[in-house]
Order: sequence, then structure tokens, then C-alpha cells
Amino acid sequence: MKMVKRLIAAALMGGFASISAAQGAETSDEPFEMIRPASETTLEDWLWLKRPVVVFADNAADPRYVEQMALLSERLDALDERDVVIITDTDPAARTSVRQTLRPRGFMLAIIAKDGTIVARKPAPWSEREISRSIDKLPLRQQEVRTK
Repeated sequence: MKMVKRLIAAALMGGFASISAAQGAETSDEPFEMIRPASETTLEDWLWLKRPVVVFADNAADPRYVEQMALLSERLDALDERDVVIITDTDPAARTSVRQTLRPRGFMLAIIAKDGTIVARKPAPWSEREISRSIDKLPLRQQEVRTK
């Protein structure tokens, strides 16, 4: 019985943590986790808060997925500066809401604006520089740069 109560408490705490992270990522005392699995979030969680960069693969051993995650990890600071959250999905069987919305076929990189529009879909890994350039062309990003 104690074990069941602990599992329920842990599940509730995890759910509340995900909600509070999405709703108040800018004001939380907790460090922001920039890389998140698609099973723990939705694209709607980040609407007007962050720019999702979604990395799909049919499994985590896909060489393109491994390369993409290495490229992203090299310059997380530059992506954080652009309000990016990285969402990963390497399990097609899980049928996450992110996967159902974007409908990838094998490896895919998707860049999504804060307003939810899809900026780019790429079938091959992109460097942080290419992703940043794509984001920097967005009108909202240009406005953010002017007002900082």
C-alpha cells in the first residue's frame, strides 16, 4: 500500500513539475531543462513561451539522431538565447501528441515558432548555426532583438 501511495505521489509531483515548468519557465527557481522527451510535453505547452526544436528518429541509435543531438549540445547557450526548447522523440510506437501533430517519417528536425507555426522541416541534421539563422529571420525574434 505504501508503494502505491509513493507511486501516485511521484506521478502527481512529476505532472505538476511539467505544468509549472511550461507555465513559468522564466520565473522558476529550478534550472530550465532545455532538452525534453516528447512523452512529457506537448507543443501547446510552449505556445508563446519557447521555440520548440523537435528531433525525431525511429530509435535513439539512428546515426542522424546521434549527430543532431551532438550538434545541438555543442551550443545550447546560443539556442537558450533564442528561447529554444529541444523536444526529442525516438519511439514511434508511443504515438506522442508531438509525433501525431508533425507526422515524421524516420529522422526529422522541425523548428517551430513561438506562435506555433512550423518554420522548417529537415530530413537531415542541422547545426546550431543553421537553426539560429532560421530563427533569427522570424519577425518576432527580430522584434525581441530590437527591444533587448
